[in-house]
Amino acid sequence: MTTLEDLRRLLDTSFAYHALGHGFYAPRDGQRAPFHTCMDWLPRGENREDGLLVCPACGAEVGVRWLDERAPGGARAPATGVGVMGGTFDPIHMGHLVTAEEARVQFGLDRVIFVPNRHPPHKDPLAVTDPGHRCRMTLLATVSNPYFAVSRMETERPGPSYTIDTIREMTGRLRPAQVYYITGADALQQILRGEWREASELLRLCRVIAATRPGYPLDPAVLAGHNRGGGGPGSIVSMEIPALAISSTDIRGRVRGGRPIKYLVPEAVEYYVYKHNLYHERDA
Repeated sequence: MTTLEDLRRLLDTSFAYHALGHGFYAPRDGQRAPFHTCMDWLPRGENREDGLLVCPACGAEVGVRWLDERAPGGARAPATGVGVMGGTFDPIHMGHLVTAEEARVQFGLDRVIFVPNRHPPHKDPLAVTDPGHRCRMTLLATVSNPYFAVSRMETERPGPSYTIDTIREMTGRLRPAQVYYITGADALQQILRGEWREASELLRLCRVIAATRPGYPLDPAVLAGHNRGGGGPGSIVSMEIPALAISSTDIRGRVRGGRPIKYLVPEAVEYYVYKHNLYHERDA
């Protein structure tokens, strides 16, 4: 009988696992082969967006939404509203996931696309974990939600990752769907002050959902000043998220200090961090 310890050992040669701790194998050329660190087993035909992981212990199958916006979406029904959540995700944590799910439900989004960046313009690239690790952790964290997808759009784009480039490309690829950019209240204030590249164009192209902590709402005058055109592109809405007290900076510090990160990040991400010895030798 396969024990949990046996399944955990599978993770030494497998990539992903679901909430029960099962090791996953990926089908490749009709065979169930160990899934290492690449995405080569994903379909390369009309629909590159959906992959499949198979659990060797229980036979369960789970779809992986690894989005490639350069390829068609197959026979998928046209989306009417799509959330885009960018960030360093170093690492992705429960606050990100709660924010994305709340936005999806509250605003009736068809899906939320997570876009890990390659080189955040405001950070030293040497102080950021390799984008491959961050993409894999994001995929691990979102794989169980059928409404979440992950895009490599920014990690495959050379140079600094600017949100305007991503939103411009997303709006073109996802048209006629309304694109919602999901961000935090602090980032929104930076956008409104013009500190982001082509900030006014960014606000013009998409609707912005700003996540705030309970008790710290956005200034109603700020919202009113940008919502004269109704609820379409250029409008800003806010929502309160209790889990925003969690931060990636704190999680990295906890790892360096030998403190637990359980329940701050998904179990799969926690295991990945420890397996790859992340966050021990650098400061944020």
